[in-house]
Amino acid sequence: MLIMKSILLPSCLSLILFAGIGIAADTPLQLAKLEPASPPAHTTTTPHWNTLNPKKLKLKSAAALVLDQNGEEIYSKQVGEPRPIASITKLMTAMVILDSGLDLQEKIAITKDDRDLIQLTGSRLKYGAALTRKQMLQLALMSSENRAANALARTWPQGKAAFVEAMNKKADALGMQSSHFKDPAGLDPGNVASAHDTAKMVRAAMSYPLIRNTTTTRSASVRPYKGRGELRYNNTNRLLKNKAWDIQLSKTGYLNESGRCLVMQTEIDDEPLTIVLLNSFGKLTPFGDSNRIRKWIESGS
Repeated sequence: MLIMKSILLPSCLSLILFAGIGIAADTPLQLAKLEPASPPAHTTTTPHWNTLNPKKLKLKSAAALVLDQNGEEIYSKQVGEPRPIASITKLMTAMVILDSGLDLQEKIAITKDDRDLIQLTGSRLKYGAALTRKQMLQLALMSSENRAANALARTWPQGKAAFVEAMNKKADALGMQSSHFKDPAGLDPGNVASAHDTAKMVRAAMSYPLIRNTTTTRSASVRPYKGRGELRYNNTNRLLKNKAWDIQLSKTGYLNESGRCLVMQTEIDDEPLTIVLLNSFGKLTPFGDSNRIRKWIESGS
């Protein structure tokens, strides 16, 4: 069903490249060297969304939303119901950290308190692994590293509980009225948001160059242990390897309770679009739905 509805969020979005790094996109990056870049201006064109037939778009995700650069809905499906969003949560974690002004170069060490006691997931960041706050943030965003996200909240000046409270305050400030956060990594299925609210979070995250840059990095390497080799991490969004896609921000998420989730800020036919896909139960379904959306828009029908 086509719905036209405005959401007050940034209107000029475009492809963001890492400034000053002259290497191939699939070359591992040293996270500590990543620097924010400013987005170039985008020339607005006039889309003709009224020619698109939503009945021709068959998506597998339980909830789906596609917005144009003005926040107008091009496609929507079950967009008002709060749902578990899993690691999409880490976009909110990143914004709260970056808003705080905390020293991004301060070293943080992983402790037992950073373990996942909810979903019991593992991690290559063992106890004692030390990285800067910036590197922890980048690993949490790019490869959805849960211990890194937990460490960021644990080292919040007022503690983890206060950090989660700050996440909910940020959500309120963004007008995310159907959202609630209970942990910084998205491991708690009580972290919920509607597709509408998730889109607000995605579009707000676009104003943070580090989030844009990191979530579109294909791979990166860090050295969290003295006297040992580097660890290489890969981005969880496989569409970044597809030349047909022009992606400026992305994040994946998965829990049994949330299904497969994917959010992106991208351009299709030179038009900036926000895509939210929630609750897909096939591993590749969000990527398949994304390709269906792209082809639907490119076909103009």
